[in-house]
Amino acid sequence: MRTFLLTWMLPLAAVASAYTNADSNNSPFGKARWIGAITRADARLPEGRMYEGGKLRTPENRAAWAAVDTLSARSIDLRYAFDLPADKTPVKATANICGLGHYEFKLNGAKVGNSEFAPLWSDYDRTVYYNQYDITEALRAGGENHIEVLLGNGFYNVQGGGRYRKLQIAFGPPTLLMAVCLEFADGSADTIRTDETWKYRLSPITFNSIYGGEDYDARLEDADDDWRPVVVQEPPGGVLRRQTASPVAILERYDVTQRIGNLLDMGQNLAGFPEITVKGRRGQQLRLWVAERLNDDGTLNQKQSGSPYYFTYTLKGEGWETWRPRFSYYGFRYIRLEGAVIQGEKNPHRLPVVRRIQSCFVSNAAETVGSFECSNPLFNRIHRLIDRAVRSNMQAVFTDCPHREKLGWLEELHLNGPSLFFNYDLRTLAPKIVQDMADAQSKVDGSVPSIAPQYVVFEGKGMDNFRESPEWGVSLLALPFLYYEHYGDDGLIRTYYPNMRRYVDYLTSRATGHIVSFGLGDWYDYVAGERAGFSKNTPVPLVATAHYYLALDYLVRAARLVGNQYDAHCYAALQAEVGQAFNRAFFHADSLSYGTGSQCSNALPLFLGLVPEADREGVLAHLVRDIRAHGTRLTTGDVGNRYLFQVLARNGLNDLLYEMMNHHDVPGYGFQLDRGATTLTEQWDPREGASWNHFMMGQLDEWLVCDLAGIRPDPDRPGCYLVAPRPCKGIDWVRASHVTPQGTLEVYWHRDADGRVVLEVNAPKGLAVKVCEPSSD
Repeated sequence: MRTFLLTWMLPLAAVASAYTNADSNNSPFGKARWIGAITRADARLPEGRMYEGGKLRTPENRAAWAAVDTLSARSIDLRYAFDLPADKTPVKATANICGLGHYEFKLNGAKVGNSEFAPLWSDYDRTVYYNQYDITEALRAGGENHIEVLLGNGFYNVQGGGRYRKLQIAFGPPTLLMAVCLEFADGSADTIRTDETWKYRLSPITFNSIYGGEDYDARLEDADDDWRPVVVQEPPGGVLRRQTASPVAILERYDVTQRIGNLLDMGQNLAGFPEITVKGRRGQQLRLWVAERLNDDGTLNQKQSGSPYYFTYTLKGEGWETWRPRFSYYGFRYIRLEGAVIQGEKNPHRLPVVRRIQSCFVSNAAETVGSFECSNPLFNRIHRLIDRAVRSNMQAVFTDCPHREKLGWLEELHLNGPSLFFNYDLRTLAPKIVQDMADAQSKVDGSVPSIAPQYVVFEGKGMDNFRESPEWGVSLLALPFLYYEHYGDDGLIRTYYPNMRRYVDYLTSRATGHIVSFGLGDWYDYVAGERAGFSKNTPVPLVATAHYYLALDYLVRAARLVGNQYDAHCYAALQAEVGQAFNRAFFHADSLSYGTGSQCSNALPLFLGLVPEADREGVLAHLVRDIRAHGTRLTTGDVGNRYLFQVLARNGLNDLLYEMMNHHDVPGYGFQLDRGATTLTEQWDPREGASWNHFMMGQLDEWLVCDLAGIRPDPDRPGCYLVAPRPCKGIDWVRASHVTPQGTLEVYWHRDADGRVVLEVNAPKGLAVKVCEPSSD
């Protein structure tokens, strides 16, 4: 393979180390107090994180939650007014605010910032984020200024209320901490802080739940004489840190594409909420039911996404009213309008009239920095299918789905990591996610749960493997390295090295003869005619031990990077022993295969370099025969997919992978698209009834952008890039781009009249790019 180097002798742009901005005290708030409507003690909120599934229905737990004061779940408005003399206008005004679970901040009637669901979720016993705003231009000199903060529950306070909820947890009732710092031209300063002089009232939001929906009574907007003194509350237990990660925001809006009566098809499955403009009589009420799929009879189906979930709006009766929820979102495509009619419809019962309805798509505002397009329309649709699923689940954390769980299952981070970093600017969000994992790590034994933040501890029969699985926990080591490779910044590795080491030591403590035997294995692997779930094709110990080996590999590299040669030596020796034990336990020399001979069984050791060199070709041949034996289709799952795809791509088998993916059968993305999916579904066959908005099976996107297009980090030079396309039969051209801190890197290749691949690369100055001749190997 011929290579040549394109480079400009300019320094790489420095990447902001957002993870160093953790404030370990509350100095931005001075003597401000946490305030709200009721204290945690008076609210009688149960302690613990085990309220999920059957535990919610035990008599003692039902009684404990029934005894909670209902005020603790109510949304409240908080207000403070102050005068600014005309002769003393601030030259700078900074608002520091933390409203839990979430807040909306208005100054003089106008919303400050464009965030939704601020601040970002966290484990509130470990970390609490606050936001900072420059409000200098929004202040009124020579008059009264009004601060108003609306509070909702979020994950800080998940209670039932007769609606769907995955779990229940309460860190406390809604609470506010705020300090507005005013700096004047004469050098003096003043601070407005939350304290007992503030007032609150019950807000027009009469119900709000991150899981169950939201109700709003617009008549309560008129209750301006019902302000009450606040109470000073117990603070949350976590360390206050300034939020430097990108916020969640409304990124897109979708109009109705098709209507059958009051059933509206919005054309796109997404994470978000509806926004309506409606007119009617005071006290009339409408309800919005949302769902991502329909039943066969055309009715909404919330069976697999969490039921009941809906939004209710009560009109104040003053002309056209526009409303959207503030503190709840769902994964949906369809809306059923109940108690109202669409403008232009017959209205014999004089119901409220809806003039406009839209779906608001909310996602983390991390910028899109990647693009991909090729000559195969199916692959272009697959790329968008995965992108829409990722965007739906890119919130304060990377969730599994935007409806029934909204939990940060960790395996997606490393199994989809290369394409995530290619497609989105994660310079500020990724450090926040690593902090979530560090917060979730056990301070007792170093274990890392499968979800972070860990809002629920899965316990009981059959739940242990969900609580912690090595294929999920290894993200604690993998994500800092993905960050380093893409941005050239090793700060996450240096900061969290102790956490990495503690996790590897934990896995070592769970190993017997160097074999780790717990976890979910190749979750959701494929067996024709069966609903996916627990690993069926591949032994769990094989998958778990392979990821133990992978974790050791990351740790050895991290130890060398931080200069800890003792650790590097010890863990390298342990890694070698684990590799030998793996081969003793799972390698079958007679058949040149591993484990059960499944695709995941063989792809994992091939990817990790565990196969003895003399046997690599034989094991690879066994893998190919298995693929052919299954009709050139995969049998891998959530974990095995990435390793299968990359082993084929890295061993000159792109044509085979193309054949595996370029179809409209099960298992395959084309089958989902043909059934109307607009986001990636959880099951390969979406008719099985699972979620229609997961991105865990999106690993093919790495092949599209990093292999077909060939844009990927240079493994030898973190922060630099390698352009090395791997063309395959059936693709005539590929066009892709990636926005780096130095500018946009563009790649275009096509086949000329003689069938030769012509490659064009446009790289920005300041970015070191190594360009390799296109090759299949």
